[in-house]
Amino acid sequence: MLSRRLAALSTFAIRSSICSKPILTSPSARFHPLQLPHSANPCATFNPNAAMDFLGFRAYSLLSLNDLRDNIPRKKPTRKGRGIGSGKGKTAGRGHKGQRARKGSKLGFEGGQTPLRRRMPKRGFKNPFSLTFQPVGLGKIAWLINAGKIDSSELITMKTLKDTGAIGKQIKDGVRLMGRGAEQIQWPIHLEVSRVTVRAKAAVEAAGGSVRRVYYNKLGFQALLKPEWFEKKGRLLPKAARPPPKQKDKVDSIGRLPAPTKPIPFLVEESQDLQVQRLT
Repeated sequence: MLSRRLAALSTFAIRSSICSKPILTSPSARFHPLQLPHSANPCATFNPNAAMDFLGFRAYSLLSLNDLRDNIPRKKPTRKGRGIGSGKGKTAGRGHKGQRARKGSKLGFEGGQTPLRRRMPKRGFKNPFSLTFQPVGLGKIAWLINAGKIDSSELITMKTLKDTGAIGKQIKDGVRLMGRGAEQIQWPIHLEVSRVTVRAKAAVEAAGGSVRRVYYNKLGFQALLKPEWFEKKGRLLPKAARPPPKQKDKVDSIGRLPAPTKPIPFLVEESQDLQVQRLT
């Protein structure tokens, strides 16, 4: 509507500006073809580069009463399942009987033919027994020892590597010791990791140290890395789990878990009750 009004206004302005006939009915009032009609200055002419003076034109409103409407949609909403007058027919667009006329079909059903997921060939496989280890090089451990973050005289466990930032926070299945920067190890160190490469083990043993491969399950890693979580929940620390048969040849021993630092309240109460019963 607005574009229609603007087009009519521009057409009126052009016609009134180029028309040579007088716009007023009075014979004495005549205008130049480039003179602005209804202008206060009879000597003013039309300048296309200057701003147009709309005060000289006849007042023309862009809105009118017959264009006013309520701000509501003209199309009524579809009322499904309400008979023929709903706009979707008697069956509400579901047709007659059949599987899809009621509850519907299962995902991936293609009318009885072989579905696409069965027509496509399979490539490769995913090993459900695969393990993911976080790698850490000997050079990084040597740099942390020189920086004073790791004490080389103590046993370096996976918790020590995590607390010092040698590995990431997420330890899925353990830590693998790599031989990167093995020439920087010039003093004996003792480590406990999940896996170790041949080069890394040879470098540590050549410097007079040792590397032991230990096994932890998921719960064991949680007890090793965050023992305070069990104390906060009032739970006992789990026992170290034995490795499964397929990993017995790949580990040297079972992992060691820390002892609880604070007594658990309900265990203290039970021990006190037992002492009272013995005394009585």
